[in-house]
Amino acid sequence: MPSFQNPEAFFLLLLIPLLYLLRKLKILTRITFPAVLEDWGGKAFEWNGSAQKLLSKISKVMIVLGFLLVVIALADPVLSRQEKVYTSLGTDMIFVLDASPSMAARDMDTLTRMDAAKNTIRRVLENDDGSRIGIVVLGSEACVFVPPTPDYNIVNEKLNEIKIGLLGDGSAIGDGLSTAVCHLMSSSAPNKCIILLTDGENNAGAIHPETAANLAATNKIPVYVVGIGSKGSVVLEYEDPVSGKWYSGHYDSNYNSASLKKLASISGGHYFEVRTTDSFLTTIMNVTKKESVVQNFTYKTVNDLLYDKFLLVGIILLSLAWLIKRVFLNEML
Repeated sequence: MPSFQNPEAFFLLLLIPLLYLLRKLKILTRITFPAVLEDWGGKAFEWNGSAQKLLSKISKVMIVLGFLLVVIALADPVLSRQEKVYTSLGTDMIFVLDASPSMAARDMDTLTRMDAAKNTIRRVLENDDGSRIGIVVLGSEACVFVPPTPDYNIVNEKLNEIKIGLLGDGSAIGDGLSTAVCHLMSSSAPNKCIILLTDGENNAGAIHPETAANLAATNKIPVYVVGIGSKGSVVLEYEDPVSGKWYSGHYDSNYNSASLKKLASISGGHYFEVRTTDSFLTTIMNVTKKESVVQNFTYKTVNDLLYDKFLLVGIILLSLAWLIKRVFLNEML
């Protein structure tokens, strides 16, 4: 239920019965100038059209409702809610997402591997409100798209910007992992982990994946490696974000599971293979649950201000009432 920070404004509603009373007592009346052809003292002109009467009544209702909404706006309505605020750090988690062309293969049920990966990360954002989550994207090179942050709205927005082929047509897995490790090394979080989502082998970049995995192990950062998609011939189609050219055809998917398993083993993590969206989601949810830590938190009251919404609707109603009276009914206001 909304509350009001300036309830005294509701006294303005007394103007409605006061106006009615003054008109009833004929203290306040409309200014009219009767004009008839036969007799100056005759009855003023009246129209009896049903459409005009209906419009007149509608305009009066709009005026009353508009005035009521403006008064509510002046009363400063707020909607209070409780928001959880963490007073201690949780897990810092970075998703290293492969954006090479092979991620456009459509073999994750009806989705491409990239879309399946994005949807899975979004589900993590929906169900985890304590971890700080970041994203590193890899192609022929690697870059940080989002450093670890508790603001999941930013993470979601940045996910929408990730496109197949954004960083070239290679897979610099070593660069991607080392970039994530470097961003977690200085973190003061009690727990850190990296989740690598890929469907390929390292074929670009300056850093060998095993070197990056050893760096993660040295800093006690486990790397969970998820091999995405089936093996064999799969349909592939994507638009190059740089040239705008469309590529389509069949892709021979045959990534080296052994090398990916080794990366996970070196860093103290685990390796998984997922071939459906359900298994993908289950795998990632189990990983995030395993890496979560108990956090201290408190609740704070957050007030959402509503006055602008009531004021806007009130002004719209009053403006429509004026339009009906002045344009359609030709009344002088």
